[in-house]
Amino acid sequence: MINAAAQAEHNHGFHLHLHNRVREAEPFYHRAVALDPAFKEAWVNLGLAALTQGRPEEALSCQRQALRLDPDCADAHNNLGMAHYAMGHVAEAENCFRASLRLRAKHPNAMLNLGSTRHILNDLEQAEALFRRALGLGVDLARGNSNLALALLQRMRPEEAERCCREALAVCPGNPEARANLALALLLMGRMEEGWREYEARWEGAAMGGPAPVLHQPRWTGQALNGETVLLYAEQGFGDTLQFCRYAPMVAAAGGRVVLVVPKPLRRLMTALDGVAEVRCEDDLLLPAFDYHSPLLSLPAAFGTTLQTVPAPRSYLDADPSDWGEFLAGCPGLKVGLVWAGKSRTAQPQAVAVDQRRSMRLTDMVPLLEVEGCSFVSLQLGPPAAQMHWLPEGLHLQDVSGRLNDWSDTADLIAGLDLVIAVDTAVVHLAGALGKPVWMLNRFDSCWRWLMHRDDSPWYPSMRQFRQTVPGDWDCVIQRVRDALRDWASGVG
Repeated sequence: MINAAAQAEHNHGFHLHLHNRVREAEPFYHRAVALDPAFKEAWVNLGLAALTQGRPEEALSCQRQALRLDPDCADAHNNLGMAHYAMGHVAEAENCFRASLRLRAKHPNAMLNLGSTRHILNDLEQAEALFRRALGLGVDLARGNSNLALALLQRMRPEEAERCCREALAVCPGNPEARANLALALLLMGRMEEGWREYEARWEGAAMGGPAPVLHQPRWTGQALNGETVLLYAEQGFGDTLQFCRYAPMVAAAGGRVVLVVPKPLRRLMTALDGVAEVRCEDDLLLPAFDYHSPLLSLPAAFGTTLQTVPAPRSYLDADPSDWGEFLAGCPGLKVGLVWAGKSRTAQPQAVAVDQRRSMRLTDMVPLLEVEGCSFVSLQLGPPAAQMHWLPEGLHLQDVSGRLNDWSDTADLIAGLDLVIAVDTAVVHLAGALGKPVWMLNRFDSCWRWLMHRDDSPWYPSMRQFRQTVPGDWDCVIQRVRDALRDWASGVG
């Protein structure tokens, strides 16, 4: 028998929880378990409250306590899985979701969550089937359709993904995940005007890991400027910053004084960007005075960018290869830079899954290294660079990682090369921004920025894309690149 006072505390907290007042609900759950430590439902909901507020370790502890009280509690197994998932423990999460479904075969949330783990593990066919089954079981329509939309996007079915997102928004107008996923679908299809508008929802959901920075000054969304200072800041990875810093000169041309805030490894490179009055690092403690602000990826919306009006100068960043003169003089033939893997963010399951799909092994590039008339230089940094030790004897790939201290060093080297061949990482953006010929090896589930059914890019005139036609098949991509490289090296291409 549950203690009556504990039940009352729990019920009060549960009422608040239902109305999304989770922070207010949590103290009532705490009082409930203090009054009755055997109150299983209070432990379950206390764990959910902790997880919702970004404390997965506490959530694990609460759900384990609930399972000690009732090992057959399907909800606790499901919630334990969600806590594991939030911590990047995908295998443990999947085991929990399967345990929940063994206890309750038609548990809609466990079905949906199991689909998410299969999605992370790139089992897209099963993920799609699980999402559809969860929807059939009555899972929250907004959440279910948003998850299904992501799986469909990865299968390059954006029209279906768009329909799912609009179904989600029909039942939950303004849902940030549905809006953000709708943006990805629209941008992938080249429908940029609506896509940029919906992309603003990225700050409201889980995609950015938190809300937009809170600044007292107003956001710049295209207002007339007459010398006012506009603070522009990086918001995602190096590649996003390199791609969208092209808008900084446009803000200056519109009448603004531009201050650009970027990660420290990009600062030196960005000092030469036209129209930028000042470049600051993200870790600077003090910012200069400014009148407006904008994250870089909101600038396309501010300028009303469409597929036809993408600003694509031949180059918009400068570099000086003179420091590499002696090294480059010792590289006969075509000078080709290579990148075969991205940077993995191990604490973010979605990011890890994307990196696994966009990256290859250096040994996959062996057919390129066998092309005569070329000198190959590694532009790869991080743990994947160690793969150079595994190359077959007789193949040569220059390792200059010890001289690449920041992105300016990398830019100077790229400026002296003839070609960059790379998977979808920041290096392709840098090469494109420098106007250097760049061949991008693109995964099947292309990022939205590369659009569909194209072997060029509206963002970079010097880019050529070599796409997977089958998920995970790099062999066919490398064969096409090898043939193109052989033609160029022999004077045909």
